[in-house]
Amino acid sequence: MQRIPAGAALLQVQTEHALLDELLQHWREPLDGDFVAYRHHCFRVFNFCSALARLSPAQADKLAIAVAFHDLGIWTHHSFDYLEPSQQLAREYLAQHARSEWTDEVLAMIAHHHQCTPWRGAASSLVECFRKADWIDVSLGSLSFGLPRSFIRETRSAFPNAGFHQRLLDLSWRRLRSHPLSPLPMMKW
Repeated sequence: MQRIPAGAALLQVQTEHALLDELLQHWREPLDGDFVAYRHHCFRVFNFCSALARLSPAQADKLAIAVAFHDLGIWTHHSFDYLEPSQQLAREYLAQHARSEWTDEVLAMIAHHHQCTPWRGAASSLVECFRKADWIDVSLGSLSFGLPRSFIRETRSAFPNAGFHQRLLDLSWRRLRSHPLSPLPMMKW
């Protein structure tokens, strides 16, 4: 994976990725009324990560799998403690589709996407890129990690919020009320 130097090329928003769309469509039913919000979040993260680094086709597919599953446990397991369920869904998918050799890297992307400090473990470049991309989206672009603000705005325009951040706030509030000593179990320090 090669880093893109600042201003090296005009970044273009990717509005489709066959594997990512296929995976999201498969989980449309449990996502229910949040499908569009989650799909747009996934495509924003996919775009931000793709823009932070030039990815090979295999890396783009790994990213698509990690992106599709990274928060899915919220809806499939009805839990805000969703990292393990999301990883399990990804693990099962990879095993069923003869991509088990990608398991460690995909699961690391999911496990550490909310980490507050840089990831320094195995496969650090793609895991770290994914972590930054998710933070860019969750922060509504206030964190940019060097991405041009114009690209962040363009991506957010192509994939509007559709209530995603409001859903996160609602879930956070519910979790805080029911688990005041563990309000954000998905956060990693």
